Amino acid sequence: MGLRGELKTMAEGFRWGRRPMVPRSAEPHTPPREDPIFPTDWARTGAGTATRLVILNVGLGPLLRSQVALRVYGLEHLQALDGGVIFFSNHSSHLDATIIMTALPERWQEKTAVGAARDYFFDVWWRAAFTALTYGAFPIDRSRGARNAVTKARELLDDGWSLVVFPEGTRSPDGHAKRFRHGTARLCIEAGVGAVPIGIRGAYQAMPKGRWWPRAGRPPVRVRIGAPLFPEEGETHQAFTARMTQAVAELLDEGAAAPIVTKAWDPTLLQYSDEALEEELRRRRNT
Repeated sequence: MGLRGELKTMAEGFRWGRRPMVPRSAEPHTPPREDPIFPTDWARTGAGTATRLVILNVGLGPLLRSQVALRVYGLEHLQALDGGVIFFSNHSSHLDATIIMTALPERWQEKTAVGAARDYFFDVWWRAAFTALTYGAFPIDRSRGARNAVTKARELLDDGWSLVVFPEGTRSPDGHAKRFRHGTARLCIEAGVGAVPIGIRGAYQAMPKGRWWPRAGRPPVRVRIGAPLFPEEGETHQAFTARMTQAVAELLDEGAAAPIVTKAWDPTLLQYSDEALEEELRRRRNT
């Protein structure tokens, strides 16, 4: 048997997914299976952080911008801010975490971790390893109240890390923001940290639920980062959640007021350079 045949045989016997090895008829007679949590601390070591910066700025960032026309506004709100904080955003696409992490300046990328759904991003070892390394991610078990995730989040915040979370809990099926859950607000109050709102427009149109790659034509995506929010003395998590929801809604409305136009969607703009394009779009909005 040649090398190719040996590799094929090995691949056929390798467990690429989570298919059970015990026959269904024997399951009632087997002891309960352990459900270990995939370790992620290694991805936030010095070596893991250095690798992540390369992946984000040399790999994923350029790849993302080759597929969507991305523009980021509001980075000035981060200049006088120190970690850790919690970045929170509306959630309508699997692009969202990549958009946020590649939009953040490098000093934030170094110590920012994404909370990712355990049942999807940590279901098999290779996807879990990629998610942990690329996003500094830790798993959130949505079916069990996310107790372990809250503990890990507090540890990271206490160590000066920032977090990226999506308070809706899952992607929007229609692109419209849904009700924010209270977990993020409660974490901010208990840890005494600020929350930075982010509004993302266009990600759903670029890659909605059911797609694994963005649509053709470099669809426009706009990211707006708002001023940080801080819990006020005596403020309840319900009240803080309402303020968080309002902050994201205002960023999305601000984006809606400015039509999204790109060269790929309007061929008449091909004659303009990137600098002249901004001026032309301002002129069109004012007329």
